[in-house]
Amino acid sequence: MNQGMDPQDQRNFIIAIVLMLVFVFGYQTFVLQPQEEARLEAQEQAEAERETGVPQAGDTIEPVAAAESVEDALSANTRLTLDAARVDGSIRLRGAILDDLQLKDHYTTVERVNELRLLRPTNFDHGYFASWYWFDGNQPVTGPATEWQVQGNPTLSTGSPVTLTYEGNGVSIERTISVDENYMFTYSDRVTNTGSEARTLAPLGSIRRQGQWKEFLETTDPGSSNTGGMAHMGLIGVFDNNLTWRNYKNLDKGKGLKDSDDLGVRRASEGGWLGFTDKYWMTTLIPEQQYEFAGRYQRLSRETGPVMQLTVASATRVIEPGETVTSENRIFAGAKELAVLDTYQEGGVPRFEDAIDWGNILYYITKPLFSLLRWLEGMVGTFGLAILALTVLVRLPLVPLYNQSYKSMAKMKKLAEPMKEIQERFKEDPQRRQQEVMKLYQREKANPIAGCIPILLTIPVFFALYKVLFVTIEMRHASFLYINDLSAPDPTAIGNLFGLLPWAAADVKAIPIIGLVIGIGILPILYGVTMSGIQALSPPPTDPTQKMIMRFLPLIFMFVFAGFAAGLVLYWVWSNVLSLVQQYFIMRRNGVETELDKLIGRLLGRKKEDA
Repeated sequence: MNQGMDPQDQRNFIIAIVLMLVFVFGYQTFVLQPQEEARLEAQEQAEAERETGVPQAGDTIEPVAAAESVEDALSANTRLTLDAARVDGSIRLRGAILDDLQLKDHYTTVERVNELRLLRPTNFDHGYFASWYWFDGNQPVTGPATEWQVQGNPTLSTGSPVTLTYEGNGVSIERTISVDENYMFTYSDRVTNTGSEARTLAPLGSIRRQGQWKEFLETTDPGSSNTGGMAHMGLIGVFDNNLTWRNYKNLDKGKGLKDSDDLGVRRASEGGWLGFTDKYWMTTLIPEQQYEFAGRYQRLSRETGPVMQLTVASATRVIEPGETVTSENRIFAGAKELAVLDTYQEGGVPRFEDAIDWGNILYYITKPLFSLLRWLEGMVGTFGLAILALTVLVRLPLVPLYNQSYKSMAKMKKLAEPMKEIQERFKEDPQRRQQEVMKLYQREKANPIAGCIPILLTIPVFFALYKVLFVTIEMRHASFLYINDLSAPDPTAIGNLFGLLPWAAADVKAIPIIGLVIGIGILPILYGVTMSGIQALSPPPTDPTQKMIMRFLPLIFMFVFAGFAAGLVLYWVWSNVLSLVQQYFIMRRNGVETELDKLIGRLLGRKKEDA
């Protein structure tokens, strides 16, 4: 910290601090914890009724009155039971539509009571469903209203597929639906031309989401609609190895696939996929990778509300009379777990791991950082301990730099008295005062900004860790000590005596105005305490205004950190503790008496007096 500031420098310092605080609170308010936005009014978007060269599913789900509950909606249609390794639910037999899917390993709350429901019935307000159909040009051969017949086993499970058949519209189709040990559904079709003329057919996949997107997300995973821009949510896909995306807000505004033609169609010749992604969950259509395919996004307006629809059309197949062709297309519907996505990517689905929003700039830090965390978790047992171990590993290469920094601080601490003398001697001459300060620095070989360098080097890790904690599902509901979710803010609060009183910390934090104070948890308080400890070991500013501002910074950042993920605050508190220990011993080795020594001395002196 620069000593002996003249009025101009002092004013600049105050302005810098104010701007920094405005940035911190602005970032917290408008990025990390954005307020719920007003619902966007549904916009009418007419469907293009002209030849596109790509078959389109259109509005083929029959308009029916929405059921009052998911259970009522499910009971309205004949279904195949789904009970696989990691998912359960059912498939609507009419249309062979996957519209009832729950994830066995993931829950809506940390209490792990209700399985998370990802897909919902077609006749429900917030329906979310997918299937594969067959089209002849723009005319459906099979569609959502197609009545499929079950052959044999009526229950779909891992290792036990179901077989459906359909005959009509001049074709005979045998469809086998299978599901693997994770979240991949495969629709394998054998299509036979039963007519007397050649047919040109193409498989077409469709995903539809019904209702306002924010309401939809809240019905799936409460609280997930507010990502603060840290995680992409909306349309996502890969065309010819190029990743594309469009967030829900822009989809609401009528924007569609990037780099598409006038009708919203985008084509790929080297494989890819297209789907909807949320913070932790995703549903995608994966056509056969050896064929060209075309994708399209449409926003439809219905009396029941807006509808978002994605379609993927694979290449056409010419089928001669009596000839049979086979086609194998897939639907991924599940959690964005890196190990699972990597497995599918290795199996031929291009760039599937990029469904996790690692960040465009931080990608080269976030992904390795997450891999390191996973490895450490395997070594120490929990993500909480892994974060503590990560903090140590991040600091180890910087130990020499920290040592030099703290040695410089020790010198600055020793110069406190000479600085004070210079301040008094040249009180009326700011220019001369500054010159004398610089001479003192040169003579004692002290660097006032050396203490900032290690912090600057750890800032990228800080932001990368925040990103990792926020976007990776492996951190969701990961517990450590009293913390039940490292990806969420500290669950304790002053107002409930840190969990001793019966009301929830979230209720305390929601109290207007006062909740800002009594809603602070244990970790943010520890951060403020450790930050104050570091300040006590650092050279104090001689300027009274600077000193006052620096004293308030721990308190201010304590409030800011109250809204951060607990895992991130845990990292920073532990880093502060390590800094305190290292800095204290270096100060002692350099013969500097710290505020801590003075405090201990006063306590020991008082004990002697008491004795």
